[in-house]
Amino acid sequence: MVQPRVKLDPDTSLGPVEKLREPLEDQLTSALRVAVKKVDGHYSGESVDEVEEELLEKTRAGLHPDIADAFAPNQEHLRDVAESIVENA
Repeated sequence: MVQPRVKLDPDTSLGPVEKLREPLEDQLTSALRVAVKKVDGHYSGESVDEVEEELLEKTRAGLHPDIADAFAPNQEHLRDVAESIVENA
C-alpha cells in the first residue's frame, strides 16, 4: 500500500505559527494515509481522475474545517498516489 507523506513548501513561511509546520505536516500526512486506506479498500475500477478526487475529498474530511479549506496538495503528488492505487488493484 502507498504510504504518502505531505511536506509543506519550505519556501512558504507560516509566519508566527512556523513552529507548527511539523505537526501540521504530520496531521496532513495522517489524513491522506487514512484516505488512501479507505479509497484503496473499496476501489472498484474507477478512473485515476475519480480516485484522485476521492482522495482529496476524504483527506479534507479528516481535517479540521479551517485546515481542510486551506489544504491545497501538490496535484502531481496526489495524482501519483491515485495512479498507484489504480495500478495495484
